[in-house]
Amino acid sequence: MINNQWYAVLPSRKVKKNKITAVKRFGENIILFRTSDGALACVADLCAHRGASLSKGCVKNGHVQCPFHGIEYDTTGKCVYVPSDGRAAAENYDRFKLKAYPVREIGGIIFIWYGDAEPTTEPDVFDVVTDPKYTYDQVDDTWGVHYSRVIENQLDVSHLAFVHRTTIGCGNKTISNGPKVVWLDENTLQTSANNEVDNGQTAKPAEECEIKSTNLTFKFPNIWLNHVTDKIMILAYFVPVDDEHTIISLRFYNRITGCRPIDKLIAKLGSKANKIVERQDKRVVETQLPKKSGMRMSENLVAADMPIIQYRSKRNKLQER
Repeated sequence: MINNQWYAVLPSRKVKKNKITAVKRFGENIILFRTSDGALACVADLCAHRGASLSKGCVKNGHVQCPFHGIEYDTTGKCVYVPSDGRAAAENYDRFKLKAYPVREIGGIIFIWYGDAEPTTEPDVFDVVTDPKYTYDQVDDTWGVHYSRVIENQLDVSHLAFVHRTTIGCGNKTISNGPKVVWLDENTLQTSANNEVDNGQTAKPAEECEIKSTNLTFKFPNIWLNHVTDKIMILAYFVPVDDEHTIISLRFYNRITGCRPIDKLIAKLGSKANKIVERQDKRVVETQLPKKSGMRMSENLVAADMPIIQYRSKRNKLQER
């Protein structure tokens, strides 16, 4: 993991008022809940008393109540009530403090701050996420690999003619020119596929290529956008469950007609297409070993892997700082 980053981790709709939602993220068991006024909170799924799972408890008066002995915690993870001591007890329960995770919600996506320090920034998202002109539909799937492998697959331009020969890679364009990679800011890289049919030529170097209007943009640590046209965009966020599991959440955004009900139907059809393409990727990526990528591996990379090389290099620098 890269510490001190905002990670997109869950759709907002998954967390209801006065209900507990239990998930594993970053290899840690956590719970999310909302108070009656909709305020969102996230804490460790482990009662500080005797280690019971809080996910089996309930939300009571804006607090999480442990199912074992009724101990209650507020939205910051502070213990506010131990029933066996009585409500009038003056004891200091600081030792019961749960690990709490700062949270934000933007465009129906929940972000969690992962790290030891307090947040120093706000989540960096693509404009389409908050643009009311677009309608979207979302599909989710769990892959049996580390999230770095899933991200790299979405930056890989040379697999299209093989993995997706029946869908987005049809046409047998096996030569990958470049690809060119540019950094839009210190945490955002952009590239595009410049592939063509092999007629005996060699691939062009990156400096002879351009970023096309249909392009791929990745924002660290885990959000990606495929700009198909100004009216169609595919967004993905790669949710780190643990070292061997990732949830890929794919959103098909569009404003093709400007009529919301029709665009919603188009988005649902787009999700069906996304699912087909995603399953083609999953079939192959889940076979990669090791399940987690890194800078020093026994892989032999080629020019077409430049987006992946730059992703790995930046990720390594962020991990070391």
